[in-house]
Amino acid sequence: MSAAFLLLVAIFLAAAAIGTPIAFSKFVAGIGYLAFTGQDIGLAAEVALNGLYDSFVLLAVPLFIFAANVMNAGTISDRLLAFCLAVVGRLRGGLAHVNIVASLIFSGMSGSAIADAAGIGRVLIEIMTRGGRYSPGFAAAITAASATIGPIIPPSIPMVLYALVSGASVGYLFLGGVVPGFFMAAALMFVVWLVARRRDFPVEERIALREMPGITIRAFPALMLPVILLGGIYGGATTPTEAASIAAGYALILALAFYRALKLSGLVDILVESTKATATVALIIGGAFVFNYAVATEQVPAALAAWLSGTEISPLVFLLTINVIFLLVGCLFDATTMLLILVPLILPTVRQLEIDLVHFGVVIVVNVMIGLITPPYGVLLFVINGLTWIPLKDMIREIWPFLGILIAALLVMVLVPDIVLWLPRQFGYQG
Repeated sequence: MSAAFLLLVAIFLAAAAIGTPIAFSKFVAGIGYLAFTGQDIGLAAEVALNGLYDSFVLLAVPLFIFAANVMNAGTISDRLLAFCLAVVGRLRGGLAHVNIVASLIFSGMSGSAIADAAGIGRVLIEIMTRGGRYSPGFAAAITAASATIGPIIPPSIPMVLYALVSGASVGYLFLGGVVPGFFMAAALMFVVWLVARRRDFPVEERIALREMPGITIRAFPALMLPVILLGGIYGGATTPTEAASIAAGYALILALAFYRALKLSGLVDILVESTKATATVALIIGGAFVFNYAVATEQVPAALAAWLSGTEISPLVFLLTINVIFLLVGCLFDATTMLLILVPLILPTVRQLEIDLVHFGVVIVVNVMIGLITPPYGVLLFVINGLTWIPLKDMIREIWPFLGILIAALLVMVLVPDIVLWLPRQFGYQG
């Protein structure tokens, strides 16, 4: 391992440790490497810009961000919540179940765990804690845990990023996330059922059957967004990027014309917020391109693949080992950093061991989503804390059962690849 590579890692870790934003930490580390090796530091800008401009699939990211922000506006989320309450509100601990089902539905619109938690999740926390029916810590914990489903059910921004570094099909990755997403939701609902029985959580007022058609009709246009998105991709009519533009346009039509939940003045705010979020993601990705240039120059992935091949490790043991490493690293780093920096390091070994790239991608995305609720870093915990001021210690105390069941679900996905690959194979995937 060269001195230049050690310097690269040391600068990155030191910058991150003192609170430097991850995007800038990557840039600083990459520029430090270029300077140390005598290369033109202007190469950092060239590598970042070329990487962004050459990645057509990245166009889907700002479109999904915009669609999520539009769907969070006005009464669209309210109509979806009313539908979820009618479906599962009658169960004991009904609002906790509603929280999970709402995340499951909203995940088909946003592709982002943070968008889920900050939008419909924040509304649900306010409803759950009203009148002291649920403790703030529990409401926040189930909101954070259910938000992890967001990037598993398509569309998924993390899967787009994984496709960027791996070359795997975005369409098949999206399909591969459908069954795991429902599996995670069922696992979380099982934990809620156990906790609700032990704590005697309240049962919500039953919705009369005669009201169900009206509630469903009011929510139906919003529920059709993921259907249109996936239908376009798997019907062969659109690419994932084109489908993202259709999703953004459809969400805008719903908010402005159909539901009339958004005014033009509000649209300006949404555009500003979407631009800020897109710029943040672009900086992180650009910094990753610079960092990965240094890593590739040092031939770290090839050296790692050669070392692992010499150990005669089996694909299953490799998968289990990588998942343990990612779960531990996920306590400290954000999902984008792990997908754009750590995944490229191990992809040569994944290919050498003939591990399916779609299975590996979905498993890794699930893994890094679990990292979003894992103390001490737990980005989702910090997001909810910032939005609601619920103390972190209260959330951490309640998060462990949900964290445990999600790790168990991840283990099942590793051991039973068909959970991920069954649906893609129904659509012609040959992996």
